[in-house]
Amino acid sequence: MEEFMTHTVGQQLERVAAAFPDKEAIKYTDRPYRRTWKEFNEECDRVAKGFLAHGVKKGDKIAIWATNIPEWLITLFAACKIGAVLVTVNTAYKIFELEYLLKQSDTKILVMMDEYKGTSYVEIVRQLCRGLGKKWEHLNPMLPFLDEVVYAGGGDCPAGMTPWARLEKDGEQIPDEALREIGESLDCHEVINMQYTSGTTGFPKGVMLSHYNILNNGKGIGDCMKFTENDKLCVVVPFFHCFGLVLATMASLTHATSMVPVDLYSPVKVMDAISRERCTAFHGVPTMYIAMLDHPDFDKYDFSSLRTGIMAGSPCPVKVMQAVVERMNMKEITITYGQTEASPATTMTTTEDSLELRVNTVGRSMPHVETKIVDPETGRTLGPGEVGEFCSRGYNTMKGYYKMEEATRQVIDEDGWLHSGDLATVDKNGYYKITGRIKDMIIRGGENIYPKEIEEFLYTLPEVQDVQVIGVPSKRYGEEVMACIVRKEGCSLTEEDVKERVGSHMARHKVPKYIAFLDAFPMTASGKIQKFRLREWAVEELHLDESEETA
Repeated sequence: MEEFMTHTVGQQLERVAAAFPDKEAIKYTDRPYRRTWKEFNEECDRVAKGFLAHGVKKGDKIAIWATNIPEWLITLFAACKIGAVLVTVNTAYKIFELEYLLKQSDTKILVMMDEYKGTSYVEIVRQLCRGLGKKWEHLNPMLPFLDEVVYAGGGDCPAGMTPWARLEKDGEQIPDEALREIGESLDCHEVINMQYTSGTTGFPKGVMLSHYNILNNGKGIGDCMKFTENDKLCVVVPFFHCFGLVLATMASLTHATSMVPVDLYSPVKVMDAISRERCTAFHGVPTMYIAMLDHPDFDKYDFSSLRTGIMAGSPCPVKVMQAVVERMNMKEITITYGQTEASPATTMTTTEDSLELRVNTVGRSMPHVETKIVDPETGRTLGPGEVGEFCSRGYNTMKGYYKMEEATRQVIDEDGWLHSGDLATVDKNGYYKITGRIKDMIIRGGENIYPKEIEEFLYTLPEVQDVQVIGVPSKRYGEEVMACIVRKEGCSLTEEDVKERVGSHMARHKVPKYIAFLDAFPMTASGKIQKFRLREWAVEELHLDESEETA
């Protein structure tokens, strides 16, 4: 990356559409949706004008709650073109999480599909907006900014919601010149995206990212994979994650690389898309690769077109990486490390790094990103081989957490260094290894899970006196969630009760696999709960260091 991009995401789409008008931009294999760059840009313009017609102004928040469907990408670029802020919603969210996000983000318009894995989004929104009927009149005082719900699902549009097709229709009343003037008034350093991430304390925080953040990070990521307009990336990682939004979409946009999205992961759908469309790249977490490699029909598909891609989200097993290189032909697969607050990539291997480096490290600093290891207690910069906290500083650092100045100051110090909370080492050649976490965050199959958020919900159960949520080892997912609960006297809460209640209010991956009912927690002399003692006990009690099946 020789120089920074100082234009907006919308302007980058227009540049690509002008340079490669007839080249394929997006092609789905499971639905009749194919667009060239010119066609896609024009479609985004029509929807952008539709949002303007529906009262969206610069800085307003548009939330998108859907899988990797075409409307997700269109909403992203339409919002970027008018200076609205896209708020990404985890597809696995339930009512407890959605209400918090819509409230905290000040969302004005929610774009949503119908359902996800048996969870009815329509029913959840009806519960939140109890006055939803023939006209939009939600009666939830907790959501004062929410004006409209746009329905991008299948079948008939539910009463009180706006059908997706009406956006384009209503946009016809907005002159092209008005859209152009708004686009020219935007600045690349303005916030364009808010992604929600948690910490070990408090509820999720809205990470504010600018055009400048995500465009330039995407450019650097694509450069590491040597992307060009002749590449074709299969995208199954969720758009709502930085993995899908930046490492995939922005990396493709900045290199005019075609995208072949898959709305929901299944080994067969992905293998079919790669084989049929002759994809040259694929992004995924290790469990996605493992599921394909182990699938009985693996040999029926042709992977000879593959060249590169990213494996990230959780540590990569050596044997898996070797199998991906040998059996999937991904000889130039890369590894990256980062965090949402860093847009997200801070380090990355390149196509030219040895397989050993791509397996055992997370690469070197991204171009124009400073990185270092510091002593978590003193802040002193450490040398090669010393374990400390990974910190980064550069163009990719977030603008801050939305309406959370104190939380922002806790992670970005006075000198602009972003503190990751992760423990790492660096060798004499600048290659980093992540060795652990200062935070209590759990990573299950590439999904970040924050114990405090689950604990806050469990505390709402009348039978719970105290609770501690920890991560325990899992051979399949890396880690699993375990809830250690002290019940109130006389209460008969069961494991099934806990799982059912968490599952009905929170995303499926946050439901504890293991539940232990204890009389008390191990404490320090000063009264602080020792979570590490709970982990040690759980590993021994559940034989997790010996178990062959912990998934």
